[in-house]
Amino acid sequence: MQSIKINTKATRSFIPDAELENWTNRSLQALSLLHSGKGKGADFLGWINLPSSATPALVGQIEEICSDWNRDIDLVVVIGIGGSYLGAKAVIEALSHSFAGLLKTPGPRVVFAGQNISEDYLAELEDLMKEHSVACVVISKSGTTTEPAIAFRLVKKFIIDKYGIEEAKRRIVAVTDKARGALRTMVNGEGYRSFIIPDNVGGRFSVFTPVGLLPIALAGIDIKELLSGAEKMEQISAELSAGNPAIEYAAIRNALYAKGKKVELLVNYHPKLHYVTEWWKQLYGESEGKGHKGIFPAGVDFTTDLHSMGQYIQDGERHLFETVLSIAAPERSLTIGRDGQDLDGLNFLAGKHVDECNKMAELGTRLAHTDGGVPNILIEIPSLNAFHLGALLYFFEKACGISGYVLDVNPFDQEGVEAYKKNMFALLNKPGFEAQGEALRKRI
Repeated sequence: MQSIKINTKATRSFIPDAELENWTNRSLQALSLLHSGKGKGADFLGWINLPSSATPALVGQIEEICSDWNRDIDLVVVIGIGGSYLGAKAVIEALSHSFAGLLKTPGPRVVFAGQNISEDYLAELEDLMKEHSVACVVISKSGTTTEPAIAFRLVKKFIIDKYGIEEAKRRIVAVTDKARGALRTMVNGEGYRSFIIPDNVGGRFSVFTPVGLLPIALAGIDIKELLSGAEKMEQISAELSAGNPAIEYAAIRNALYAKGKKVELLVNYHPKLHYVTEWWKQLYGESEGKGHKGIFPAGVDFTTDLHSMGQYIQDGERHLFETVLSIAAPERSLTIGRDGQDLDGLNFLAGKHVDECNKMAELGTRLAHTDGGVPNILIEIPSLNAFHLGALLYFFEKACGISGYVLDVNPFDQEGVEAYKKNMFALLNKPGFEAQGEALRKRI
């Protein structure tokens, strides 16, 4: 099957050929370092071969859970934060009906918790659970991360109170560390079914582990096709060639960064891709934002945000570039009709497909923004299905690893995330944080 295509033509006027060649060579060196296993963060390179190493046994275990729960469960609460939910959320939103929550569709409805600590959100989740037959997938390596731990404590109690301890063993599945942590201890003690998060795979690179695959399968999406697309891109992006799309992307974005383009906007023209952007933002922000350097990842949904952010992108400070996700062919067909009065003046569109209008908006915007000093990278996806989405997600992962090494940072750690947690624990009077809490309160 055809894979994704990358087009950097609308960036070339901003970067001399000699400079781009230099960044391409640096990206090729970074790819070699990545595959050598000798670069920074080498203990967390297990994601590189995840698609090709996914076993039929793992897929079978996931399908067993789906078959079991499809019998009588219509709501699955997936608990996780960061990489423990964004990959699954991105795929489910991209490949599900836009109005699935309002339609009668087969299989359980998947909702997410543990990605915030809003009291209203969790109370409203309880309202929802009261109306449905509920199961839970809890995802955490440690079991002690505050947001998911709070949510799981509440959801677990609800399930036990409603169905009893024995039935809770069927309705709760954990995805966690193979040997360590509070959640593993709970699994072993209470008899919950579980899947393992590999030690050498960080959260934001975990979509092709049970972290992502189990919730995605529960939503009725073909994970074999998702893995197949990712495996195809695994092969393509391993090539030590300037034509490797991951090399092209890593090279051009770093070349633009060196030219003062500090912000990358991931642009889509399809609302189903919104959470792909959210996943991408974590992947690149948490991987590259080290040592006071790194491109800031942001996102916009067009044409919607052209009516809010379009003015700034066209005429604001020239410190950004765009990476546009374009879907070549829609899954559905819908044409615009003719109106007798033509009060809206749209009869010139009669007989055209809605997608043609969307594509011309995309092309017109790319031309306008490029003319306005905003370089554009185009990534074309043949269609929005599991195969091509798997390829896209793996493409971004591989390019991220390459790009991080080009920046000379460790793309696989995230020490900066811990700062807020320490302050939060201190302000909540966690034992051992008393002195820090007292110091913080004096600053308020």
